[in-house]
Amino acid sequence: MMDVEQLLAPVARMSLADAARHYVSLGVPVFPCVPGEKRPLVAHGFKDASTDPAQVEAWWRRWPDANIGIPTGPISGIEVVDVDVKGDPPRGPASWQQATEAGLLDGWAVQVVTPSGGLHAYYPAAAIEQRSWASGAAQLDFRGTAGYIVAPPSRTIIDGETVAYQLLDLATGDVHPVDAGALREFLDPRPVRSSWEARPFRGTVEERAKRIAAWLEGQGEGERNQGLFWASCRLAENGATLAEAFQALGPVAEGIGLPPREIERTIRSAYRTPNTTPAAPAPATARPVAQRAPVDRGRVLA
Repeated sequence: MMDVEQLLAPVARMSLADAARHYVSLGVPVFPCVPGEKRPLVAHGFKDASTDPAQVEAWWRRWPDANIGIPTGPISGIEVVDVDVKGDPPRGPASWQQATEAGLLDGWAVQVVTPSGGLHAYYPAAAIEQRSWASGAAQLDFRGTAGYIVAPPSRTIIDGETVAYQLLDLATGDVHPVDAGALREFLDPRPVRSSWEARPFRGTVEERAKRIAAWLEGQGEGERNQGLFWASCRLAENGATLAEAFQALGPVAEGIGLPPREIERTIRSAYRTPNTTPAAPAPATARPVAQRAPVDRGRVLA
C-alpha cells in the first residue's frame, strides 16, 4: 500500500522538477501539465505518465515550470476525493461534511488545499479497481482509474498572484482506501426502477433485445459497463439465452467503446447473477444539498 504521507510531505520546499524526481523515485508516474494550469503538455495526457527518470528529466528540462500531473488508481497507488468550492454558496464543503458524518470519508492520509481553496483528500488505492466519477450536484468528485490530479507543489495564478497546491493536514489515525461506490451512492443515489416482471415489454425476445440494445447505445461514458450489466440481467430474466444476449448487446457495447474482454465478462457475470435486476443507471438529477459551514482545513504545513 502506498505511503501517501511519505509521498507528499517532503515536497513543500522543492522545485517542480525536484518534486517530479521525488515522485518518480517512489515509483509514482508523473507527466507535465501546462504551467499554471491542469492541461497536460503531452499528447496522451495521463496515459503518457512515466516513472523513467530520463524521460522525467527531459520533460522538466524542456518545461521547468510545468505543473505535475499524477494518474490516479492502481497505477500510482493513490486515489483522491476532490471537493469543489465553486458557486455561491459552494456545495462541495457541505457534501464533504455530510459524507464525513456518514463515515464514508474516513481513512484519508493527506489533505491538500488547492489554489482555488478546494480540497484534495488523498487515500491509498483500493485493492480492486475504482473508476473515476464526478458528482455535479454534490460538487465532490472521485479520482481513481482513468483519472489524474495536479499534485503539490504545482501552482496557478489567482487574481494575479501565484498560488500553490499546499499540504494542509496529515492523518493521525488509521489510513485506508475510500469506498468510492458507497460514497457515490450516498451523494448521487440512483432511482430504483421496477424489473421487467413489474413492467414487461411486449413482443418477442428478439424485439425486447432490440429495445434494450437501443437503450444501451444511448448510455454516456462512465455508465456503459453498468448499463451493459443491467441490460444483460433484463434479457436473462425474460428468457434470452446467453448466446442471444451476446448477439443483441455485444456489437452495441463494442460500438460505444467497451473492450471485447470486458463485454464478455460483464454479460457472463449477469447470467450468473440471481434473478433480480439491479437498479438501472440513469443520469444524476440535481438534489438539494444541505448548506453547512465550510470545511475546517486546519493549518498549512510549510
